[in-house]
Amino acid sequence: MQLPQQYSIGNRLLTSLSSEDFAALQPHLEPVPLALRQVLIEPNMPIDHIYFPDAGMSSVTNNNSGGKIEVGVIGREGMVGLPIVLGIDQTPYEHFMQIPGHGWRITARSLEQAIARSLSLHRQLLRFAQASHVQVSETAFANASSGVEARLARWLLMCHDRVDGDDIPLTHEFIAIMLGVRRPGVTVALHVLEGMRVIKAKRGLIIVLDREKLEDLADDAYGLPEAEYARLIGIVA
Repeated sequence: MQLPQQYSIGNRLLTSLSSEDFAALQPHLEPVPLALRQVLIEPNMPIDHIYFPDAGMSSVTNNNSGGKIEVGVIGREGMVGLPIVLGIDQTPYEHFMQIPGHGWRITARSLEQAIARSLSLHRQLLRFAQASHVQVSETAFANASSGVEARLARWLLMCHDRVDGDDIPLTHEFIAIMLGVRRPGVTVALHVLEGMRVIKAKRGLIIVLDREKLEDLADDAYGLPEAEYARLIGIVA
């Protein structure tokens, strides 16, 4: 399939690359649909492809005997498959699509070869690795120091950043994974936010009504990773 011109690519990490670095990747980029619940990377298995979403959102989860716990999210601001950038061929975490969309993929070998030929490409991808590290660290901070409502507000803001419009297709099951709490706790937190007229919750859908109030509720739990991304990549996530 013939790729469109660079301006039509919606992935912000790809569009942040220099024209030379993008040109090195472009022949190897394949457009792909990203279906709901599609597993992009299996834990503890060699990574075959790296994904650059244009739309949709991937969850990074720790799968243990107690179930899944989300430790990070990746959307159009970044890439799924960061271990390859760090010289590692696998990860203990599962990456799957929590919100369906579409994007681009490249084989791990092709990306490794491009990185080996371009220091500037490697540096830009490492900048995203740093932004991702800050996001994971802030998730740990939020889980340890914030209440359920603040954590829910934070995660909804992160989802809102990665979709167009105010509709976020999320089930209570996925939100429970996001927050690491039981579904009854999710239901209560959603009712609290609905009562404040910050969101409207429907079956499989959350509608953001007042983003400013959502940011107030999230308080210090939201904002640092987003600012770090803007500083390092040069555009807002």
